[in-house]
Amino acid sequence: MKTPRNCEGCGTKPVATKKHRFCFNCEPGGPFEPPPCKACGATDDYYSAGLCVPCHPCAPQPVNSCRDCLAWGVRRIHGGLCRACLGWRKNNPRVSCCRVCERARHINADEACRLCWRQAMASKRPREPLELLRRNRHGQQLFIADVGRISMVSPRRHEPRPPRRSRRVHQLCLFDPPKRTWLSLHGFGDPPNPMLAKLLDTACVDHAIQHGWSKTTTQRTRWSLRALLGVLQHRAGPLPTSTVIARMEGTGWPVRPVIAILDQVGMLDEDRTPAIETWFQRQVAGLPPQITAELQAWFDVVCHGSTTTPRSRPRQPGLIKTRCYWALPTIRSWAEDGRRSLREISREDVLAALPSSGNDRATTAIGLRSIFRVLKARKIIFINPTTRLDAGTVASREPLPIDDDQLREILQSDDPARAALGALIVFHGLSKSDLCALMLTDMSSSRLTIGDRTIPLAPAVCERIAAWLDHRNARWPNTANPHLFVHFRSAITLGPVGKQWLQLTLGVPVRALREDRILNEAHATGGDVRRIVDLFGMSANAAGRYTRTVDHPDLLEFDETR
Repeated sequence: MKTPRNCEGCGTKPVATKKHRFCFNCEPGGPFEPPPCKACGATDDYYSAGLCVPCHPCAPQPVNSCRDCLAWGVRRIHGGLCRACLGWRKNNPRVSCCRVCERARHINADEACRLCWRQAMASKRPREPLELLRRNRHGQQLFIADVGRISMVSPRRHEPRPPRRSRRVHQLCLFDPPKRTWLSLHGFGDPPNPMLAKLLDTACVDHAIQHGWSKTTTQRTRWSLRALLGVLQHRAGPLPTSTVIARMEGTGWPVRPVIAILDQVGMLDEDRTPAIETWFQRQVAGLPPQITAELQAWFDVVCHGSTTTPRSRPRQPGLIKTRCYWALPTIRSWAEDGRRSLREISREDVLAALPSSGNDRATTAIGLRSIFRVLKARKIIFINPTTRLDAGTVASREPLPIDDDQLREILQSDDPARAALGALIVFHGLSKSDLCALMLTDMSSSRLTIGDRTIPLAPAVCERIAAWLDHRNARWPNTANPHLFVHFRSAITLGPVGKQWLQLTLGVPVRALREDRILNEAHATGGDVRRIVDLFGMSANAAGRYTRTVDHPDLLEFDETR
């Protein structure tokens, strides 16, 4: 890039671009405001060709302070660093927070940046210990870059020291150093309300101590809270959860800890749409408007419940999804036949749409009966076409055993969590809910207490649980979570693990392992219902599902081969 010509008007500034003859101030019809720099986006110090003075290679190099040690007299070359800091970065490649000034810089073995180290060494006398915090407590003396070095050689003994003068010499401040914080280094502005930022910082530290957060999680959460307030320019009042998540998405900030802190101090406004509502809108898309409105009325009742007559309790999202999967295919077929409302559906239409037999007939009838019953109770339709409709019952699936090699692989796994979970299920048949709700206090002297049941643990189970507890204490030594099983997300909270984590850890559905254990007990006891009820905490009807398989020919043949 060539040196730009001088303006023909003033003769001192360079031309705006190589196609212009004047600068922006002398342009006919002006002066005009220069555009921002194409390289760094700065709106001041415009030079020429769309670049500012620091970015243009032919512009006079301005003198500034070093980016690391703030020494004055550094130009654009070497990335804005003095020669001493270049050598410091080469010898100390690790980047972390300085334990004195808490800036993210290249630190040495004593976890100090070059500025704090130089200040301590400058005031240190021979044979005195290096006390970084004490020698930097009154501030730091800035200096001129690349003009000298501190002599570390102690004076000779035979040379007398000059007498110390009684008067004090105060050095005047040449200029105010720029404020270099973690936010400014990463391009974020300071929070507009310092008091609010301090309140959140204090709440974050207290919450971290109570929940056993690590130093890294605590520090990242504190920085993220300050950066979030600076980006949103928030001063007071609650923050919408969707706005917080949208702004933090893709930044690498810890979203869950930040939301936990904002919720604790009452600054979080939960405005997110539940996942079940978004899922339901996708399912009814494409249906006629009247049918969609009727299904929406049914969904509001089963999802949120009703306090008006007839009253109704809210149902679980899994049950709602199951009813939709069973009923929506038939409703879509009616819509394709030209039906615009569920009021047009008669009993003959329901009978014609039901499958001839089997579980498909029973499940379709159950899904349609749930929808029409609610709509009739809300007086949205005139008659319920599924009243006294006999479609049979859903046939239960016969429990099946699992191969021994698969069980052996789980019990001998190198993952302590997988081995402990597998042992509790394979030996004692615990369910998903029991595993998620297990507390550390539920275990005492090789016994496990679950509700009203006390389970003596097998020696193999005690060994695997002890290995898991050792791994848990080594991985999360400061966690305050009282549950027996934790992972990297639940360790910083007080809540249980999710049921999905159990299946992902085991690699096998928990229900399959539990059914194998109960089925083995039923065959070992000859179908003793009372023993199954006492051992596994289930009802007599549920135990009958396993005792009925004692004389099953396929299972008898399987038992002979095991």
